[in-house]
Amino acid sequence: MAEGEVLVDFVMNPDSELDERSQQILNMEKLWWKYAGAKEQAITKQFSMSPTNYYQLLNQLIETDAALAYDPMLVKRLRRLRSTRRRVSGTAGSGR
Repeated sequence: MAEGEVLVDFVMNPDSELDERSQQILNMEKLWWKYAGAKEQAITKQFSMSPTNYYQLLNQLIETDAALAYDPMLVKRLRRLRSTRRRVSGTAGSGR
């Protein structure tokens, strides 16, 4: 991303039970690798929040039925990754 550039708006699904911000978070997880620069910088620019807050919201979000309905493959993959990280690190309450 160029200096000061904000990520393009993600396509929203008006029929989803998720609010716009939740949809954007899930879309970021699906597409973040398409943007130049570090993911943490993209999170800060797109959502005006720290990466820590973003990952806390993401972890809460992927536990919801609405997120699962919005993008089942992505949510299942994220849950699996989180579970693997927790097993490897040996913690049940890992923030990421």
